[in-house]
Amino acid sequence: MKPSSLLKNAVNYTMFGFTGLCALISVGILFFILGYLVYHGAASLSLSFFTNLPAPVGEVGGGMANAIVGSGKVLLLATLIGIPIGFLGGVYLSEYSEKTFAFVIRYTTDLLNGVPSIVIGIVVYGLVVHRMGHFSTFAGGVALGIMMIPISVRSTEEFLLAVPQSLREAALALGAPKWKAIVTVVIPAAMRGIISGTMLDLARVAGETAPLLFTALGNQFWSPGWNSPSATLPVMIYSYAIAPYDDWHRQAWAAGFVLLTLVLLINITARLALSKGTYVPRG
Repeated sequence: MKPSSLLKNAVNYTMFGFTGLCALISVGILFFILGYLVYHGAASLSLSFFTNLPAPVGEVGGGMANAIVGSGKVLLLATLIGIPIGFLGGVYLSEYSEKTFAFVIRYTTDLLNGVPSIVIGIVVYGLVVHRMGHFSTFAGGVALGIMMIPISVRSTEEFLLAVPQSLREAALALGAPKWKAIVTVVIPAAMRGIISGTMLDLARVAGETAPLLFTALGNQFWSPGWNSPSATLPVMIYSYAIAPYDDWHRQAWAAGFVLLTLVLLINITARLALSKGTYVPRG
């Protein structure tokens, strides 16, 4: 074998082993985090954790039922705010916008996606909390909804652009106006991808803490409606983790395990939906 071939093979095997080692380290870190959370968090779970309110300071026991419900309310409101705006923005970029204007919108969207979450929390505090005069579930939903917009815009646009141009041309050739072709052909063809992108977007903001500290703040009791401070899992994890009580530390581990499990389930569901491929309407 020639020396040049030996060198090429050596470089090939070296790079293959190096990339494999890096992949193994990445997966190992993930499983280490999961295992560490399962070890500390799963053992601390109980029925009372899901059904009871937090115990008074210094007392053992209690749960985070209010935080679980509060996180659900905040994420629901964020989805209702961020996803429609992001979806319609993605449709516009994919189907209607001109090249120059689309570049400006995409660049602005990417900048918004890169804004630190704590900055968004401060902005919403100034625009919503300060004007209302109090913290609220609504303000928390607005903060997370703003964070969901750029991801929703870009994912919707990418999945719509992946729809074959022939589907658009066929709908237009049958006499359908452009808007009807988009609504009845293009969007259904990309729907699985759009839904999976939405779920990944939801998983992205589910663990955010900084914006909620400035908006929803927290609450040791149930938070009725949308106009009062609300407990959320990320904020409760932060508050309990820095507290000097061992039982609060135990519950923080349990809450972290619940939150990570929720995020993993959302990611797995999105991946399964996306793996089924693109839906092509018939008839």
